[in-house]
Amino acid sequence: MAQLQGRERAAYVRAMFGRIAGRYDITNRLMTFGRDRAWRRYVVRQAALPPGGRLLDVATGAGEIAFEALRLDDRLILAGVDFAAPMMQMGRQRRPGARVLWAQADALALPFPDGTFDAVTSGYLMRNVIDVAAAFREQARVAKPGGRVVCLDTSPPPDNLLKPFISFYLRYIIPLLGRAITGDASAYRYLPESTQAFKTPDELAAIMREVGLVAVRYRRFMFGTMAVHVGVKPL
Repeated sequence: MAQLQGRERAAYVRAMFGRIAGRYDITNRLMTFGRDRAWRRYVVRQAALPPGGRLLDVATGAGEIAFEALRLDDRLILAGVDFAAPMMQMGRQRRPGARVLWAQADALALPFPDGTFDAVTSGYLMRNVIDVAAAFREQARVAKPGGRVVCLDTSPPPDNLLKPFISFYLRYIIPLLGRAITGDASAYRYLPESTQAFKTPDELAAIMREVGLVAVRYRRFMFGTMAVHVGVKPL
């Protein structure tokens, strides 16, 4: 399914996340051996928000990055957007859910004025959008000058001795786990396929620079299969 393009891909991804919404976070926890929360915490710290600042989390899902930000500063003003309404519904039902402004929206057309937020974050968005550059461009648009754009996403396994083992885990173990926990085997075939077909960290960093972000850098995690990219909107 990772070979789908354009609107067909967008429709597939929206429906897929709607189907697995109820078990998505617990499945992520198991697949990442519990490291996903540490990565989200790192994302929030890289956002470098001022006290009581404004954060937009794109592809917020059940609000995990937004809630992590609240744990670090309960004065923040938070907005979360996602095009899969069932994912956000899971977040609304949680105790901090009332602190987040939830909006169903396309990452390529964010419903906010220019320069609204001190930082914009996203988790596992970019490998699913139909236009990566346009998504980064929108995030930069709604960020304030000097604000940061921070992206957490998967990366293709790097070429090293661990690659065969990582590829085996992605191709066979993740679909088995996904089917066992969510009952949806196709979703957890798509997710590893989209990881292996996605941009390398260097390619993603180059796109961020092309849309005008500066001081772009990244850090890899989990044997190189996860990366957090950071870019700054020029003053």
